[in-house]
Amino acid sequence: MKAIQITQFGQPDTLAVVDLPTPEPVPGNVLVQVKSASVNPSDVKNVSGHFGHTTLPRVPGRDFSGVVVKGPAVWLGVDVWGTGGDIGFTRDGTHAEFIEIPIAALSRKPKVLTHEQAASIGVNFVVAWLGTVEFAQLAQGETIAVIGASGGVGGAVTQIAKARGARVIAVDRSMPDANSPAGRLIDHYVSFGDGAVQAVRSLTEGQGADVVYDAVGGVAFELALSLARRRGRVVEISATGKRRVEFDLIDFYHNETQLLGADSAKLGVTESAALMTEIAKGFDAGQFEAPVIAQRFPLDDARAAYGAVAGGTRGRVVINM
Repeated sequence: MKAIQITQFGQPDTLAVVDLPTPEPVPGNVLVQVKSASVNPSDVKNVSGHFGHTTLPRVPGRDFSGVVVKGPAVWLGVDVWGTGGDIGFTRDGTHAEFIEIPIAALSRKPKVLTHEQAASIGVNFVVAWLGTVEFAQLAQGETIAVIGASGGVGGAVTQIAKARGARVIAVDRSMPDANSPAGRLIDHYVSFGDGAVQAVRSLTEGQGADVVYDAVGGVAFELALSLARRRGRVVEISATGKRRVEFDLIDFYHNETQLLGADSAKLGVTESAALMTEIAKGFDAGQFEAPVIAQRFPLDDARAAYGAVAGGTRGRVVINM
């Protein structure tokens, strides 16, 4: 099979296009023919050597959509999708024509999505679901402030929150694009900056948000804490701009704030499958919308796909096999 491979850490141009033996699935595993796979910022970081647990040589790639071609009869020919924090790091990933995964990692692709669209969902929606549903347990009627609502994760959080009957306040440097899911679904927009705390308080009867999902982190961390009401939940997924932060510990414990970290990379492809199945229900029910595919590349041009993501392309970048 054709694949791309990390043979040494570095820039995207260090990726090698190689021919590898097609996996022969061991008992308990299946072989999936990958139709499409997206390139995430974490994939680019993986090539650079950012993750200490990645072993080389390694086929990168986390998100995928494809069809089962070897395995139990009940799964043969079934369209599936998935993601994981192990594939592409400690086991070969999705930027190849085939991938071997456990049967328990299988999740049916939403019927309403193409393979390209399905391949662009995994990382963003899983970490959004993990923080919003699993950890913060956002409930109907609550208010969530989403810092970075215009981004991929922020847009996914917005969709999940609205599907759960919550009110969404977008906190960002600019108004989300009116044609994006976040732009269509948010209830209020607050400009990121010195006036954000007062603006959110005024929208919540002086209380603050029940949940704050900070998809920016680092430079936004102190703001995130300030937006939470008493006993509010703050979800952090990133550390943009700075890794170490300071905050007023007295204010923190007086407010009885719950601080939660969410990292989708800690979920392997098998653990992620249950979340992907729940997310699929939302797409098939018309509650969720696929992101815009900004650029498409064949596998032979995978280095260019990685370069596009490294360069900050807005929208999703997909590799078609």
